[in-house]
Amino acid sequence: MRRLTYIPLILVTMLVVSCDLMTPDEIVNPNVDESIFLHSDNPMETWVNGTEKELALHVSDFVEMMEILSDNYFNNFTRSSKVFDIPQLLYTDADVTLLQRHVGALREMADYGLTTVAGADPGTTDAHRYHLLMIKAYSFILAGDFFRALPTENGGEAREWSIQMTKAMETLDQALPLASDPEEQAYTHTLYARAAYRLGQRQVAVDHARQALSLSAHFCKQVSFDSKNGVLNGAQEAIWTDWFQPLPRLDFLDPKYFQLNSTDQCPITIAKAEENHLILAEAALAANELGEAKSHLTALLRLVKSRPVQTSINDQLEGRYNGGLKAFPNDPTYRVQASAADSLRTGLITDRRPPCLINIPYISGTSVTQSMIDGLSDHDSALELVYLMRQEIFFAEGRRPADLGIRLPLCEVEAANQEDPTAYTEAWIPAFVPQNYGLDDFKVDDEAKTVTITHNMNRVIVNNARSESVVPFE
Repeated sequence: MRRLTYIPLILVTMLVVSCDLMTPDEIVNPNVDESIFLHSDNPMETWVNGTEKELALHVSDFVEMMEILSDNYFNNFTRSSKVFDIPQLLYTDADVTLLQRHVGALREMADYGLTTVAGADPGTTDAHRYHLLMIKAYSFILAGDFFRALPTENGGEAREWSIQMTKAMETLDQALPLASDPEEQAYTHTLYARAAYRLGQRQVAVDHARQALSLSAHFCKQVSFDSKNGVLNGAQEAIWTDWFQPLPRLDFLDPKYFQLNSTDQCPITIAKAEENHLILAEAALAANELGEAKSHLTALLRLVKSRPVQTSINDQLEGRYNGGLKAFPNDPTYRVQASAADSLRTGLITDRRPPCLINIPYISGTSVTQSMIDGLSDHDSALELVYLMRQEIFFAEGRRPADLGIRLPLCEVEAANQEDPTAYTEAWIPAFVPQNYGLDDFKVDDEAKTVTITHNMNRVIVNNARSESVVPFE
């Protein structure tokens, strides 16, 4: 067996991303090779566009798989992974290998553009370099958030997740001077804050979160798709159709990706201003500043309420069952509790039955109210609310497994060529994460019209805040 390599993928991408390299009937010219590409018109512009396309496609795959792995969604159909829900994360799993390939491909495509393509194209600009550096940094963040260890270079030894985050910050340091406007600067500082947050570097994360908000209080960075050219949001298919069903207390946020017509492809958010408020609130709680944390949460709630809502979505074919593995509630009169020990709440289940049309927040949404924030009186209840808001605000963005402390193993192909072939081949699943589909489990009482979630994972996170797996600032 051999290590995962990315040069063939890079060359294939190079051949398909540019209309300049196609014959008039849009068939890729099979005679185009690397040399011809590098001496074509504007190869760097072509390369950046192609790399951004690959970023969108890879982000979509991560969202699909990470949402199943979390307590956000259950795969109620036959397509997509049927073991991530358990969760069962084997180093022989093809999906584990695929996600690892995506991380390496993004890193290597960025590096190829920054070195080979930049060296061949005198028209390379700081803007080109900035975009490639940000994609490289994002690849390290994906590695640091979701894997125990991965190589940091093609053919290299696997390095633990903390090194991945450090590499992300080093790359962001290179990108920041090249950012051309406040929105780009805010995006860069936000990713820096995210990496520092995961490493538990509280003051560094706070500094960058504040800087990001001072530059742009409402920024939102997304990857886009294009149905006309076959760049499709695969996560949208799973979420918009009846494959994935949300945990009932998150029903009001689904579907974040929808179709108003047959060609719609919704973008996926990869960074937004909300994250900085969440980091600041959690940092304040770690410093025992409850009042300050509540102020940050109030500002966060104000931002979330300002985000757009798509109205009049026809989701009537959803049905919340349609022959799947289990039925999900589809009646807004049902009240939902996050566990048997929690209060019942109304307004969490949306009526999508005919003739109802629904309204969905598609940047950020939350069930948290100002009165809930005002009523916080102790550290643990406030921290639980922070993690509830993290779950709701990052819903359907593939972020939740990192907050649960779950990490994927090194895949079989890569492991076989390590100095120690057994290192990192077992997934990291904290002992407090329920097995046997427990993350998605709930009970419905049709007579009382109540839904009880089996595990309130936000409280579980707080109860295990001192573990090495979750709550980085504690």
